[in-house]
Amino acid sequence: MEEMFHKKSEAVRRLVEAAEEAHLKHEFDADLQYEYFNAVLINERDKDGNFLELGKEFILAPNDHFNNLPVNISLSDVQVPTNMYNKDPAIVNGVYWSESLNKVFVDNFDRDPSLIWQYFGSAKGFFRQYPGIKWEPDENGVIAFDCRNRKWYIQAATSPKDVVILVDVSGSMKGLRLTIAKQTVSSILDTLGDDDFFNIIAYNEELHYVEPCLNGTLVQADRTNKEHFREHLDKLFAKGIGMLDIALNEAFNILSDFNHTGQGSICIQAIMLITDGAVDTYDTIFAKYNWPDRKVRIFTYLIGREAAFADNLKWMACANKGFFTQISTLADVQENVMEYLHVLSRPKVIDQEHDVVWTEAYIDSTLPQAQKLADDQGLVLMTTVAMPVFSKQNETRSKGILLGVVGTDVPVKELLKTIPKYKLGIHGYAFAITNNGYILTHPELRPLYEEGKKRRKPNYSSVDLSEVEWEDRDDVLRNAMVNRKTGKFSMEVKKTVDKGFRCGTLQRPWEIFLPRECNH
Repeated sequence: MEEMFHKKSEAVRRLVEAAEEAHLKHEFDADLQYEYFNAVLINERDKDGNFLELGKEFILAPNDHFNNLPVNISLSDVQVPTNMYNKDPAIVNGVYWSESLNKVFVDNFDRDPSLIWQYFGSAKGFFRQYPGIKWEPDENGVIAFDCRNRKWYIQAATSPKDVVILVDVSGSMKGLRLTIAKQTVSSILDTLGDDDFFNIIAYNEELHYVEPCLNGTLVQADRTNKEHFREHLDKLFAKGIGMLDIALNEAFNILSDFNHTGQGSICIQAIMLITDGAVDTYDTIFAKYNWPDRKVRIFTYLIGREAAFADNLKWMACANKGFFTQISTLADVQENVMEYLHVLSRPKVIDQEHDVVWTEAYIDSTLPQAQKLADDQGLVLMTTVAMPVFSKQNETRSKGILLGVVGTDVPVKELLKTIPKYKLGIHGYAFAITNNGYILTHPELRPLYEEGKKRRKPNYSSVDLSEVEWEDRDDVLRNAMVNRKTGKFSMEVKKTVDKGFRCGTLQRPWEIFLPRECNH
């Protein structure tokens, strides 16, 4: 298994080196005209039979290794989200220099024929995928996929973080502004993963925790908690006067208290402020809690078209190592929310921390190849190995520019093939968990309601080890694995015999092994 992890990590590492080298040699050209293979437009013709712009002929052939999907194993192609202009200069330049990854994609596949999908997700929004495949829009002609919202991208691009989201619900936020604010909060939640912790506080003259049962603390940003908070967002309504000073005091106190408990991410801390204005800069509060170290970053989102209070919000963000942005319409939300990820990635970029990230096991049904696989075989459980790509150009290196994230998918069944079952014995089994204690692979992990069915259980990707290894009542085994300990120990377990009529106690031996190449 360690050898397999090493092969996948090295494939990703080669992509990172090639991407950074290509970008280093590239000089941005705002007038660059470049015809690339757009994954949606390839092989599409107009009414006269001519290929569409960005839709040149792209040879696709069924391939056994990719479950007979029509792919091009010589070239990659590029997907651009529907809400982005596919000939934007930033995208065209990024697509141009990232063409050099084609050689590395092919070379990686030659070195390790067990590789499946390889890709580069750009910080600009485009997604380069190998082998090239045709993408089909939904019934509305839309492709909502944005690589920057995927867990593999977020985990690789930023460090774990504790976040308090402050939402202004004063009277001036009525109507469209409150709708935009709620959507902004929801988009921020999309960018949080299992390594992050958060809470949401609405404020006017008083503080209103979105979930009153969780006041004064932070919760893990797993799927269950995020969906629970989203449901409560709909209950917010605007009235009264916004008292931002009370909200800021509360946010700083929560982050400080939570950090002292040793819980949470124990890494980056941030306050996200969503409001239509601030009458003061609140420098006395920042001087009390955050200066001179500025350990808590402040990100401010100005809702609405008016810019009367923009200067105060800009000052608050800049004085606290954050970022300011203005969101005028619902269409602006996603792109503006993404900006904070670039800021949080800067320390990793400046320090050139190319950490290898492995995600939890998940079923990805958003990509076209996953949907087609599901039609034939049922949904495929997989994990992703990813690594960030940084700018090494001298003029941008000190600013910490994230170029994107490269990754490759690894089906869980490939992990299982590496387990020497003959060495484990008839009753032995192997399993793996993530750094959060969630199961990557385990004989008792059942992501679907019924074998062979396509309906997923809601929380299949966040099943804790303690939920299946119920003999580990004190979490001895789980905590040892999460804390990256290795070694052997035994645990007393109860075993039924005589078809369940009798119960006996035995000592079950365990051995913990930590592969060097990953965070599992």
